Amino acid sequence: MNTNQRYFIELAYNGTAYHGWQVQQNAVSVQELLNKALSTILRQPIETTGCGRTDTGVHAKEFFAHFDAPLPPEGGVSALEGIPFRGRGGLNALLPYDIAIKNVIPVHADAHARFDATARSYQYHIHFNKDPFLHGASWQLRDMPDLDLMNQSAAVMMEYIDFSCFSKSNTQVKTNNCKITRAEWVKTENGIVFHITADRFLRNMVRAIVGTLMTIGREEMKPEGIRNIIESKNRSNAGTSVPACGLYLTEVKYPYQLGTPLAP
Repeated sequence: MNTNQRYFIELAYNGTAYHGWQVQQNAVSVQELLNKALSTILRQPIETTGCGRTDTGVHAKEFFAHFDAPLPPEGGVSALEGIPFRGRGGLNALLPYDIAIKNVIPVHADAHARFDATARSYQYHIHFNKDPFLHGASWQLRDMPDLDLMNQSAAVMMEYIDFSCFSKSNTQVKTNNCKITRAEWVKTENGIVFHITADRFLRNMVRAIVGTLMTIGREEMKPEGIRNIIESKNRSNAGTSVPACGLYLTEVKYPYQLGTPLAP
């Protein structure tokens, strides 16, 4: 008989102050603080599993993790639903201002935040005028690149699946294959935003892609040159990774509909 209930937890965070999502030995991470908050509420050690990992300084507008918590005695109420720690309200009270819990959702025992995800979407934000409210939230550049050239190259990427050229080395993954279904630059009121969606991403992949597309936008390379980079499977042939401050995980999709959240 299963004595635990599995939950999905939906959160958002500003990653400026953290060394990414994943627990680090000598640095503060989002996962570390979430684990501590859950352990405090449930009065026992709780370990979360994230839908992926974000690097130091990267933000998440939507992020999912799962964890298991003991079922209450028959007729009892889970500590997550009881007073004073009712639903997400108690967790938010224990977490700093730059981490926000959106939902805590009971799910079936085999649900997995990482392996069940079918698509993830990122945005990379760039602005061109000095703006104190965008500092740390967007990458400031002086000159506007050519969006048409960058979008030509972005479209080429969707013809490939092996993106070894955009991955950090020695990441211990089984494959560097990813299926990109959207890669597009869009002009906004404050600047430009790169939108990219794929079934999975490699470490540092989006920032390396943006850096490569910027060389094309500055007309330092022809749009078709991206084919040579991808087919080389060599990270040294791609562009420099752009700063983390402009990168956001914005959406994670699952093949099933998540259930009813706990009360606020």
